[in-house]
Amino acid sequence: MDKDTIMANIIAAIKTVMDPEIPADIYELGLIYKVELDDEGKLYIEMTLTSPMCPVADSMPMEVQEKVIAVEGVNDVDLRVVFDPPWDKSKMSEEAQLLLDMF
Repeated sequence: MDKDTIMANIIAAIKTVMDPEIPADIYELGLIYKVELDDEGKLYIEMTLTSPMCPVADSMPMEVQEKVIAVEGVNDVDLRVVFDPPWDKSKMSEEAQLLLDMF
């Protein structure tokens, strides 16, 4: 499977993770800052939360990791939760902004 297909499948897997407080997936909300896959199948993800006090601060990153490690072509996942830069509504996709009526 080529790298572009694997990356598309990774993004699709991430998009199945929903924010429990905002009715949109975490990718469209802009909570995923970086997704990189090396040639050996090691995936590096930087993500954030809407707030450091988010009630799913422990479970959401684990859910993302579980979903992406199941993608064919991914052999290892290094997922890091970062708060710099802090998340704000401007990081949301246009689709998410329209969905949430924030545009």
